Amino acid sequence: MGKSKDKKTGEELFDSFYSNLWQERWPDLKASLIGEKAEQVSVPNTNPPYWLDEASLISASLLPVTKGSNVLDMCAAPGGKSLILAQKTGKEGFLTANDRSPERRERLKKVLSSLSEEYRPDVRITGFNAESWGLYEKEVYDFILLDAPCSSERHVLLDPKHLGLWSPNRPKRLSISQYAMLSSALMALKKGGWILYSTCSINPGENEEVIKKLFSRHGEEVEESILYPAFSERREKGAIILPDTNKGKGPMYFCLIRKKES
Repeated sequence: MGKSKDKKTGEELFDSFYSNLWQERWPDLKASLIGEKAEQVSVPNTNPPYWLDEASLISASLLPVTKGSNVLDMCAAPGGKSLILAQKTGKEGFLTANDRSPERRERLKKVLSSLSEEYRPDVRITGFNAESWGLYEKEVYDFILLDAPCSSERHVLLDPKHLGLWSPNRPKRLSISQYAMLSSALMALKKGGWILYSTCSINPGENEEVIKKLFSRHGEEVEESILYPAFSERREKGAIILPDTNKGKGPMYFCLIRKKES
């Protein structure tokens, strides 16, 4: 039998899904995702210079890492945000930079080696499953960055193959994994410690809805630190930097969470 005439393509499904989420804002937001990115900024004290979107630099800088602390970057590759965390904890501190992909870990090593030695902490590069991390290391870290794998709509829109294969099941699967990672991070975090959850998605289901789920299940353990960084707009939980209103910066969602002392 031939293909059904009513069956939508991946591109049509994608457009319908995000149009429903963003309503009248979607045409401008979509155009900004396809259009030219903002000029990148360099991470200080790197040689060769490491360049990244300013929204990413802003996001990673929100985690209030202190000198000499024990820091985990759960999904670290390619490593730009790890460079920022490494400098904040400094030579007196310890950074675990994790990524499951061997190829991405090799890139991560190279990126971290670009940081000047005077700012480089003791670094451990690992390849563990972030979803189950907290089962093996409980209340170990002072600060955790979870820059979770996400729909990354900008990349999908620019890749015809991925756009053609897209379905609404993809963000659903991702949100399940993202919550598993976030709850695992909470287990691995010391009391009084901080988690920064971030994605480069524009889908609330992968952003504030993941945070809301954490609060619905662990509300007695956590509290949100309300953030108003440059270029951002508040969401029900957390904040987001969007390219349609910020000359191509982002997208970057972030939410800063503290684990209560008791």
